[in-house]
Amino acid sequence: MEQENKKFFKGKKILITGSAGSIGSEILRNILKFEPASLRCLDINENGQFELKHQIGLPDQVAFLIGDIRDKDRIIMAMEDIDIVFHAAALKQVPLCEYNPFEAVKTNIIGTQNVIDAALHARVEKMITISTDKAVNPVNVMGATKLLGERLTISANSYKGKRKTVFSCVRFGNVLDSNGSIIPILKKQIKKGGPVTITDNGMTRFVMSIPKAIELVLEATRKARGGDIFILKMPIMKIQDLADVMVEELAPKYGFEPKEIKRKMIGMRFGEKLFEELMTPNECKSMEESDKMFTIHSMERLIGIIHETKDKAGKINETNTKAVNKECSYDSKTGHILTKEEIKALLKEVNVF
Repeated sequence: MEQENKKFFKGKKILITGSAGSIGSEILRNILKFEPASLRCLDINENGQFELKHQIGLPDQVAFLIGDIRDKDRIIMAMEDIDIVFHAAALKQVPLCEYNPFEAVKTNIIGTQNVIDAALHARVEKMITISTDKAVNPVNVMGATKLLGERLTISANSYKGKRKTVFSCVRFGNVLDSNGSIIPILKKQIKKGGPVTITDNGMTRFVMSIPKAIELVLEATRKARGGDIFILKMPIMKIQDLADVMVEELAPKYGFEPKEIKRKMIGMRFGEKLFEELMTPNECKSMEESDKMFTIHSMERLIGIIHETKDKAGKINETNTKAVNKECSYDSKTGHILTKEEIKALLKEVNVF
């Protein structure tokens, strides 16, 4: 995998939007290992850019840019002579997007279209938009704007004309210990002695570590052919179990007995789902499954896959593609839910404690 990434990214000129965020900054750290010609890191968060700059040092090929994806002229300037774009900039907090809906529209929809327009203008090789499972059958503003961001990205393949730019998406679950996620919140609550707030005992989520998320992004970038949505196969975690494991492990480190940390049920917040979905039944029909991920293909690509996997008799070879035109259901309600011991092992793996 490392050799494949180095072969693909070496010598490339790359732009990362949302570079100060958990995903954008980790893409930067990983891409640096593969000797790109240049890396432009763009974010509106000045302090975040300042901190990131000092964390990674001052590699010659890295430039830190301040800019907002809402400003098309700035994005066009930043994307000049770029080969690959990782579009990670977004408003992602569900409650904040609910109360500031048009701000989410400006960033997640209009901002994404600005990045697409700039990519077409610069004739980049590939643009990968980072999305979320909340875009599947959305019930909140954030999910709805990310869904439209996906559709804008995928649809750009249909009107790009003679340009060879490839537009594809990567769909994430909850990224463990990322900025603004539940783990940092639980840590702070436990450190103060509680209470630990839980929305609903039955709430489940797809989860992934930051390294796994980046692994998916890089592999998807290599494989993207336009119109694809890549989804990592992710474990499922019950939020109640996550809280219990964190209390058990962290309370003693902060001078408390686990039984001293109270739980407080606060109910589901406006715009939240009890469980998440990875893809719709309609998307399942154009889905290809591999050991690590699902790939939702465009109709044009799906026809190509069916053609490629036919044997001499004209029948589809199921050993090459496990799912073409099949019914499926992938949600965090019906899949295998991690045990508390499995959650503990996963959190240790990602250095939560």
